[in-house]
Amino acid sequence: MKKLIALMTIAGMLTLGFTNMVVAQEGIDTATATTATTATAEAAVVATPTLEADLAESQGFQQVLKEQFIAGDWRFMGLVLITLVLGLAMSIERIIYLNLATTNNQKLLNQVESALETVGIDAAIDVCKNTKGPVASIFYQGLDRYSEGIEIVEKSIVSYGSVLMGRLEKGLSWIALFIAIAPMLGFMGTVIGMIVAFEAIEAAGDISANIVAGGMKVALLTTVFGLIVAVILQIFYNYLLSKVDGLVNDMEDSTITFIDILTKFKSKN
Repeated sequence: MKKLIALMTIAGMLTLGFTNMVVAQEGIDTATATTATTATAEAAVVATPTLEADLAESQGFQQVLKEQFIAGDWRFMGLVLITLVLGLAMSIERIIYLNLATTNNQKLLNQVESALETVGIDAAIDVCKNTKGPVASIFYQGLDRYSEGIEIVEKSIVSYGSVLMGRLEKGLSWIALFIAIAPMLGFMGTVIGMIVAFEAIEAAGDISANIVAGGMKVALLTTVFGLIVAVILQIFYNYLLSKVDGLVNDMEDSTITFIDILTKFKSKN
């Protein structure tokens, strides 16, 4: 439930940020338009070329993005935007979770080994309890079954390690789904836009270049935005995969060293 609330909060923040950006840009456009009107009234003939150049320069990336988004039909562009917001929200949540799961495994191994040599199993268990991260949880499961033998410890570590790997990879399938859906929504908007364009040609009874070009532009914009969303989410997805692979490799290396430490400790006692 907490993760669901966190995802909804992140998605709301991203949506609110996009809305504020559009509103702020509209305010800037209004102020620019007012200034342009005043300048034109004072010097209509001389200032017109300069005014057009200033307006062209002030039209930044956000303005172009907003105009193209509106031109692409909000019904399909809105779906693509929702896909982007949800995908980014889940990606950010996974990045935070994986970063919190990253620990100094060598330091933990040294602490566990020192606790075993000085006090014993109970002290090592306390060290693992007080340390966050999947590796500490794996060590705790192994130490908790130390009395049952090294073989049972190894089986417990392997079983619990599989559970933790599932937790690390949780949510990645949804991000992959959003990566696949975004272009599909764009293609759907393109097809429907082309159908609308052909209907306009049929209603006009004539093939006009303006009708064809305008309809095709609107139709293709949804595909462009869908592909952009897929590319953005794909970057996050690949980063998360590499992060998970790194954590899994660290877990495997640490558990091998941990088994060696327990084997030496058992041989001494």
